[in-house]
Amino acid sequence: MTDPTEPADLYRHGLRLLLEKDISGWVALWDEDGVMEFPFAPEGWPVRLEGRRAVADYMRDYPDHIDLHDFPDVTIHRTTTPGTIVVEMRGVGRLVKTDSPFEMTYIAVVTVKDGLITSYRDYWNPLAVARPGLGLVGTDR
Repeated sequence: MTDPTEPADLYRHGLRLLLEKDISGWVALWDEDGVMEFPFAPEGWPVRLEGRRAVADYMRDYPDHIDLHDFPDVTIHRTTTPGTIVVEMRGVGRLVKTDSPFEMTYIAVVTVKDGLITSYRDYWNPLAVARPGLGLVGTDR
């Protein structure tokens, strides 16, 4: 099977990699100069990651914080901008440090060029989880 290059296929492939805890595989889907943004990031959390290396550093310990089990609701909307999709999804799993349930809804605006992610704006709600003690990605940065 060839690697997916269409934005929706690439995105779904990336979700499978996250569920498999294959962070290096997920990062490999990124363009060298790709940018990840978190418009609603709380104080002390990154707002913008520039480049594949920064994304890799940010995501490296993700499975140590959040054990994803499923993305039961994923809707991908195509846009009139070539290579850009809008994704509505829900992720479920558990917080590793506390062993408590994790459930988060997301909206992401993702742009893919030449089969790689060049831009990813992640509109998640930081108020949906309590920061202290959870050890979530970004809390120790």
